[in-house]
Amino acid sequence: MQVFHHVASLREALKAARRDGKTIGFVPTMGNLHDAHIELVKRAQTMCDVVVVSIFVNRLQFGLNEDWDKYPRTMEQDMARLRGANCDFLFHPDESEIYPNGMDLQTKVICPAMTDVLCGASRPGHFEGVTTVVAKLFNIVQPDKAIFGIKDFQQLAVIRRMVEDLCIPVEIVAAPVHREDDGLAMSSRNGYLTEEERPKVAILNQTLNWARGEIENGRRDFAALEAESKSRIESAGFRVDYFSICNSRDLQPAAHDDREITLLGAMYTSAARLIDNVSLSM
Repeated sequence: MQVFHHVASLREALKAARRDGKTIGFVPTMGNLHDAHIELVKRAQTMCDVVVVSIFVNRLQFGLNEDWDKYPRTMEQDMARLRGANCDFLFHPDESEIYPNGMDLQTKVICPAMTDVLCGASRPGHFEGVTTVVAKLFNIVQPDKAIFGIKDFQQLAVIRRMVEDLCIPVEIVAAPVHREDDGLAMSSRNGYLTEEERPKVAILNQTLNWARGEIENGRRDFAALEAESKSRIESAGFRVDYFSICNSRDLQPAAHDDREITLLGAMYTSAARLIDNVSLSM
């Protein structure tokens, strides 16, 4: 695996790969890699000749009082995992490489659609940070395909819209949620869970699946179903951020005749905010 810290040297290496007719796959991450990240790398390897993984903890997408300072940074373990997965290129820039003029003066990419609801309502400015850094990374790597996990469904939808609106020539590939045995979606923030909380947090995924089953069985009283779902999660001892039944494409509240529906939920533990989602076709 070749490791790059600078944009110019990574571009030179990728230019050589393209001259040889190779396709480029890209997996952007913030590090603290787990099995779900490695699954994204493996998926990219099945679709492209060369795979680039980036590790950059993007301060621009963290809000006030969020966990940027304590976000886990595990570079040695991450590099070992990527080498074990036969990753080709690792791009690990420092902040000055990504924001050479400083973040206060950084040109920002704003996607007005779908960013002020769900996670966007709870984390003002978060998606502006995500779209800005992802647009920059796409311009740096210029991949043929970029692979994102469905666990961050709103992020995936926002990035798809950004790519469409800005005519960025990259195919966005969605990878299934990678889960623990009890259904908990893998996340770097799962490490914040206490021993007491860990057996209980599966309630989020269980409730999403219960609500999906209710819809599949014909229920269309979505507001009531959202309220019942929130009560289930609260009864397990967690504070609900949101539980929403949405149109899968634009994340607006689902209509009774929508054909593609996604149920999204977020809840707070003592030190973490967990998100998950499930989808269905009518």
